[in-house]
Amino acid sequence: MGDWKRKLLDTTRGVFEIFIKGKGAPMCVTHLYSEFNQSGDYFAETFTRTHKVFLVNLRETGHSEKATEPYQLGMLEAIFDLEAIREELGFNKWGFAGHSTGGMLGVIYGIYYPEFLNYNVIVGAAVREYMTFSRDCIYNSAHPKFNRMQELNEALKRKDLPQEKRSELKVERTKLSLLAPEKYNDLFSLNIHKGLSAIRMEFFSRELQVYDVTRKLELISTPTLIICGRYDVQCPLKYSIEMAENIPNSKLVIFEESNHYPFLEETVRFTNVFDSFLKDEGLLYS
Repeated sequence: MGDWKRKLLDTTRGVFEIFIKGKGAPMCVTHLYSEFNQSGDYFAETFTRTHKVFLVNLRETGHSEKATEPYQLGMLEAIFDLEAIREELGFNKWGFAGHSTGGMLGVIYGIYYPEFLNYNVIVGAAVREYMTFSRDCIYNSAHPKFNRMQELNEALKRKDLPQEKRSELKVERTKLSLLAPEKYNDLFSLNIHKGLSAIRMEFFSRELQVYDVTRKLELISTPTLIICGRYDVQCPLKYSIEMAENIPNSKLVIFEESNHYPFLEETVRFTNVFDSFLKDEGLLYS
């Protein structure tokens, strides 16, 4: 697959580390608390066939700018940072794609800056806090795998965790979000490895408690593709259905044989759905 090209970009809001791969129209991909490197990202890799993808390390991840105030770790601030990156790169518009909390960022982006987005791809996400009222969410205490997921998340925040043990726990954590855990080695076969920002994850766990943008979804004018696995245990399907019902010019596609990773669990269909979406919107070559 080849490594991604690393670049430190000096913007009006500080220096940000980005990784670039592919050819075509520009697309931004990021995640709220993942820490990327030159090995790339499975989700971002999906789009490099047709796009020049800019994979962004947000504030406090990798070699990007630090946060001097706690609020700078918030979702809205992340969007302000992405806008500074887009402007510095010289694009009038670009596409955005986000998975999980990356998809939540996509929703915020669409609400506040729809005029700068050609399209929005939101996968396995939600527009409000998704744990408290969802017994089928693995972050709800009623879920049978809740305790183990909590243990894994806490362990992975530790800086003193040996690398071998960290890798082992990350695999176990990911398997909890696959429809067929036994396929893990086939699905995650590339030499892609990324980290997790504990400080960003801690801030998110607080911000999430008051996260609810359902009343603002009508402000999103960007063509929006919403994808969710039927059996998503992280952001259950009902939240993607809610999103699709309230975002104008949106399309929901449910992946019947997927949990939280439809772009890997049903990769051919994912590619076809994305290509069809661009074609329908007249964006395939824009």
